[in-house]
Amino acid sequence: MNTVSESDKRYTVLLVDDEENILNSLRRVLRNKPYDLLLATSGEQALGLFELHHIDLIVSDARMPGMDGPTLLSEVYQRDPECMNILLTGYADMSMIAKAINEGHIFRYISKPWNDEELRLTLEQALEMQNVRRDRDSLLKLSCEQNETLRDLNDSLEHRVKARTAELQQIADMLDLAYDELRHSYVTSTEVFSLLVNQRLPRARQTNQRVIEVVRTYCSHQGFSEADTRNLSMAAALYNIGKLGWSDQMLLDSADLLLRTQADVYKSYPGKSEALLMALEPLQETNNLIRHHQEHWDGSGFPDRLMGQAIPLGARVLKLAVDYVELQCALVLDRYLTPDEVLMHLRHNKSRLYDPGLIEPFIEVCTRYLPENFIDPSVKIMDVRRLLPGMVLDRNLNASNGMLLLNEGKVLTALLIEKLTAFEAVDGGHFTVFIRADH
Repeated sequence: MNTVSESDKRYTVLLVDDEENILNSLRRVLRNKPYDLLLATSGEQALGLFELHHIDLIVSDARMPGMDGPTLLSEVYQRDPECMNILLTGYADMSMIAKAINEGHIFRYISKPWNDEELRLTLEQALEMQNVRRDRDSLLKLSCEQNETLRDLNDSLEHRVKARTAELQQIADMLDLAYDELRHSYVTSTEVFSLLVNQRLPRARQTNQRVIEVVRTYCSHQGFSEADTRNLSMAAALYNIGKLGWSDQMLLDSADLLLRTQADVYKSYPGKSEALLMALEPLQETNNLIRHHQEHWDGSGFPDRLMGQAIPLGARVLKLAVDYVELQCALVLDRYLTPDEVLMHLRHNKSRLYDPGLIEPFIEVCTRYLPENFIDPSVKIMDVRRLLPGMVLDRNLNASNGMLLLNEGKVLTALLIEKLTAFEAVDGGHFTVFIRADH
């Protein structure tokens, strides 16, 4: 472990801008910080310095002659994904910002002219996130070593206890699956993508882009204005940013579970999401939608217990879109729901959770204009009787009591299918199995 305290640690920060006065201003803002500053007036010069120095963070202008900022940050990400990237832009160019996010994996973009304190705080947050990520890598390595030791001990035990019963053999198999799932979760959690929380989740539970698509489709077919559509789309992209401080386990747990075990923490995330974005003036209307997207039509929601028409229309639509996606991703209840089950849930809870006047138009948009398997078209939904050896699970399979039976990525064998059939009969339920379509 690193014994150097954070207060004593120095970082190398590369500042890139084709205007010397901008570079000088940035240097003045950061002069008392524990940073070794490197300056470049072009993307090409910045890449040259990047080859010569270990750089922790790059602050780059968006528009520069030759190589622009997003292209530079994309090149940097390809060479060192751990380097934190921040984009400076004096233009509201969403296509350029999108390119920087998608290809340069920026931590954040800051508009010119910047606020000095906000700039300093942003750099500190970026470097702190980098330290957290590196600590997580160290923990992952240690965890893998410990898991390897546990597997060795388990193998040794298996050789000594060959006479164990079939039930104990099944338990041992489930433990092996749990070890594999834990390792997979650690690997997934090392991928930090800017402020987008869904990158800390397994693929089957990444929601933001899907919520955006639902919102845009609804707005398009319900005649929403361009401004309202834009605000709702931004709210869909950022609605769960307040969950950044949650543990990985909390991010994986369902809302139903969290409301029973950590209700105060869970109910605070819309307000925290709003607070994180409050300093961004263009997001003020969006923030209002984010704050109120967990309000309920009957007044039982949070954070302000608004009721009926007092809830902003956009927040009511966002609530429907978020639940439509998250119910299918097991983020609301402790199990995955099929699209038909989700629509039944929406109808059942109208006038309690949802605006009754929005339910049928929303369901019509979902059934007519979204693909049948909207959450992930690469996944097939099957029952146990249709399973075949060689199929691969796309999501965890749990018994009705919540016990993990098989984990995501498990290759089915004839023996496993036979055991699942028998267990389903004993369990008395009906298992819905999600299978990767390419297997």
